[in-house]
Amino acid sequence: MVDITMDDTSPYLLFTPGPLSTTGTVRAAMKRELSTWDPDYNELCDVIRRRLVDLAVAHPSSRPRFTAVLMQGSGTFTVESVIGSVIPPSGKLLVAVNGAYGRRMVQIAERLRIDCVELQHEEHEPVDPDRLAAALSDDDAITHVAYVHCETTTGLLHDGIGIGEVVSSAGRCLLIDAMSSFGGVPFDMEALRADYVVSSANKCIQGVPGFGFVIANRENLASTDGWARSVSLDLHDQWQVLEEQGGKLRFTSPTHVVHAFHQALDELDAEGGVSARNKRLVEIQNTLVAGMAELGFQTLLPSHLQSPVITTFLAPYDPAYSFPKFFEELKARGFFIYPGKITRAESFRIGSIGNITVDDMRNLLSAIGEVKERMGFSAAP
Repeated sequence: MVDITMDDTSPYLLFTPGPLSTTGTVRAAMKRELSTWDPDYNELCDVIRRRLVDLAVAHPSSRPRFTAVLMQGSGTFTVESVIGSVIPPSGKLLVAVNGAYGRRMVQIAERLRIDCVELQHEEHEPVDPDRLAAALSDDDAITHVAYVHCETTTGLLHDGIGIGEVVSSAGRCLLIDAMSSFGGVPFDMEALRADYVVSSANKCIQGVPGFGFVIANRENLASTDGWARSVSLDLHDQWQVLEEQGGKLRFTSPTHVVHAFHQALDELDAEGGVSARNKRLVEIQNTLVAGMAELGFQTLLPSHLQSPVITTFLAPYDPAYSFPKFFEELKARGFFIYPGKITRAESFRIGSIGNITVDDMRNLLSAIGEVKERMGFSAAP
């Protein structure tokens, strides 16, 4: 039987892209219990919605054109709610793919029987605006475009400006999966020309799992009434009830998780906002890359494509190396990392987000050095 200590501590630090290590005060916020019918709780949801718009849209004068919708479930639930709700019955989606999470959007569209085309890129390459422009020029039936802002498969971060300009110039609607970047990377929906942006409570804002959220152009969202392919994931209906009933979600709300997220937003502000959090994440990730290089490990991506969220390292090409063994040795020392997700080579991933510090990363690097020596492998890929 697995032995899990039931106290307020964690058995290890999470060096992952989420769920991630949270503060004790975020976890403590979940102790408060309110009914989903309590006006005080619903007002809390409305406050969160306004604060999300503030994070997503740089210029205060532009914010009234945008709105935020909370959606129960994981981030993927929320991505599916957007794809399944905002594309008309006669619409067509183009997904620019360079990793597993772009491919997941394609899978969602195909399962929902939405006409979809995939613009495939290599996993280590950013989306090419010129190829995207050509694809849109060649196919007038495409109404919507989607891509992943920070592709967690590799850690690749798109600047997004060129992609947005292409989509906007072509008169199409743009959906951005910002799951792993929102709240940790400077972000402006207007600059990115985004109509919809999706993220989740348990990523860079440092809440806990339980709901995702969509920041949307109000006019665009208002036009989607009746298009949803699902009842529970109907984005327009969820938005209408939130608007008309003062922040009430249609179905059972994750009340404890919402309280934790509100606390996490307060802690983001206390840290100095997104720019300050981004500075911390960059410092942690730089420490990681420099330390791993000293140990002989090589990153998949060049630095100019690398996000501060998660980093992919090529696995050692050594019979003495085994990821399951490597993983278990680090877990036993109090550190949890992720397996690789790229298809062209064996790899592993280390996250830089959450309630961790540069010293935590240095401790992880020290543990990796110990495990490397204990297992007796060379780190060369």
